[in-house]
Amino acid sequence: MSRAVRPLPRPTALSRPFWDGCLEGRLLVQRCARCARCFFIPSAFCPHCLGTDYEWVESSGRGRVVTYTVVWRPPTPAFDPPYVVAVVRLEEGYDMFTNIVDVEPDADPGTSLIGAAVRVRFHRESEDIALPFFELATEQQP
Repeated sequence: MSRAVRPLPRPTALSRPFWDGCLEGRLLVQRCARCARCFFIPSAFCPHCLGTDYEWVESSGRGRVVTYTVVWRPPTPAFDPPYVVAVVRLEEGYDMFTNIVDVEPDADPGTSLIGAAVRVRFHRESEDIALPFFELATEQQP
């Protein structure tokens, strides 16, 4: 029996630069021209100051885990449990909801991923979509 197909995002005119960057192995984020803060998810205005002028800039792809959970009962059969879902705060100050890959989700309950240094890793899902996941970083981060 084959596994269900993973649902993939459908890029819009607004989010297309983000997804094109992922295909190129670059994590792009919007930066507000008014307050200079980065924000994610793609939006027509800055959630910090409501400015509508922004540019797409390349993010370092490095950050730290803010919070996470282990999913044991996925929403569809397309996902293979257990897996880690997390909020990562990137060096540029924005948060991203993502998966942490290549970790043991059922590791010692006394250990925690909160505060762990991570870096982006892209996984090509189709001809049009590469998804940004995060893995534990081996190098020191600030």
